[in-house]
Amino acid sequence: MRQIKDLSIQQRIYETTRQIPYGKVASYGQLAMMTGGCTARMVGYAMAAVKAEDIPWHRVINAKGKISPHGFGYGSAMQRTLLEEEGVEFDALDRIDFNRFGWLPE
Repeated sequence: MRQIKDLSIQQRIYETTRQIPYGKVASYGQLAMMTGGCTARMVGYAMAAVKAEDIPWHRVINAKGKISPHGFGYGSAMQRTLLEEEGVEFDALDRIDFNRFGWLPE
């Protein structure tokens, strides 16, 4: 996993997020740890501020394997649709199994 130190923390979070492969997910906390120098909450704020289309914000979920509510529900519904289009499956409690779909960088 490459880590870029000379960018702003938000840009570093985005660079880490861009590395999440199609059909995989990562938690806010995982991205914070991988990015370094930030918290899960900071990752959440960065995801809420995404404007670039090349940042796969929809692949970031909470530590419980669930989509965190946002956008008055519209953003959450869109996130679920995008994940399902990538083959990510949800259980009866709307959770994603990290063992099947979690991103484990090399």
